[in-house]
Formats: sequence, structure tokens, C-alpha cells
Amino acid sequence: MSFSLRIENSPLGAAGSFNLTEKQRAVYEFIRKYMSQRGVAPSYDEIRRHFGLASFGSVQKYLGQLERKGYIRMPGKNQKRSLTLASVAGRSASLSLAGIVAAGLPIEAVEQPDTVNVPEEMLGSGDYFVLRVRGQSMIEEGIFDGDTIVVRSQASAENGQTVVALVDGNATVKKYYRWPEGVELRPANPEMDSIFVRDGEFRIRGVVVGLMRKYR
Repeated sequence: MSFSLRIENSPLGAAGSFNLTEKQRAVYEFIRKYMSQRGVAPSYDEIRRHFGLASFGSVQKYLGQLERKGYIRMPGKNQKRSLTLASVAGRSASLSLAGIVAAGLPIEAVEQPDTVNVPEEMLGSGDYFVLRVRGQSMIEEGIFDGDTIVVRSQASAENGQTVVALVDGNATVKKYYRWPEGVELRPANPEMDSIFVRDGEFRIRGVVVGLMRKYR
């Protein structure tokens, strides 16, 4: 099973990873770098195989330790696919809020005069922008109505990545899958249907690399 990754403000502030053991820090860094490169968090099995661990129980032990120290939040009972990695670096970059993107039927991404502070550890090379999500089509990836997604600008994607795509000039966020007959933009909600398009009928604007949520 795979997980979406959400970045939040951590109560640790600028504490960094200095209170972690060497192995805990290695697991934390593996998850963080995996997410930065692929846009999704690694599965338990990928973590187990990467570190040569004997069982899923060993993976859960390290994740539990990271959770207790405030670096991650484990999935709740109703959120089996939303492992959360907290931001602990204490540094952020200000990105322009490009508008609103649909997690449902495509809607226009509207320019808004606003900025969002994004943890620097979420950002690598390249250009980034943020969008506010409207709709429920990506809930099984841990992306909910009102969330803010961080997007790396690029014109291509790999199968399974979560992308922001333009369809008929409107922006939508979906999982990307290429098939011989065209492209499927798949929601992460079993109650909603995929959007099927051919080359020339859509354009990828970027790949989702992180998600931010405000709790009131």
C-alpha cells in the first residue's frame, strides 16, 4: 500500500532532526527524499526493502518512534493512505498562490493575490507554485477540499503520479496513467469517474510534491 504525504507546521520549530537516532534519521530522510522525487510517500514494503528490515513490524516500530518525536503522523482509522511528514526545518519559502484547482470536475484556476509559506525541504530544483483544492475526488490520497497543494512545474509525468492537468483550458488534479489509446486522469475516490483524454486534448502543468493544511 502507498501513502500520500502531507507537510505541516511542527511544534518542534527549528529543532531539526538532532533528537533522532542514526537509524530514525535515515528512515525520516528516506521518506522525505522519496516524496520530493516522486510526489508520493513510500509504501511500508518499500521502506522495509530499502533498509533490509525483516518485517512490517520493524517498519511500524520506526514510524511509531518518529511519530512520538513529532516528525510524522501515522494514518488514522479512516485515513489509511495519509502518512504525514511534519516540517521540522523551520525555514520556508514564499510561493504565489496560483488559484483554485478542481478535485472533481475541471474548473478554471483563478489568479489570486496571495502567497503561501512553504517549508524549504519540500522544494528541490525547478519552479514551484501552489494551488488551493476544491472538491472531494482525491480524498483517498489524503487531499481534501480546502487543502493547499505544492506543485513542481513540469510538462510530463510518470504513471501513478498526482498531476495538475489542463483539460479544455481548465485545471484539475488527478492521478496520471498513460495507456496505448490515450491518458487516464484518475480520481482517488471510488464514487467518481476517470477523465479519458488523447494527446493534444490536455496539458500537464506540474506534479504534486506536497500538501499543506490549516487546522482551526
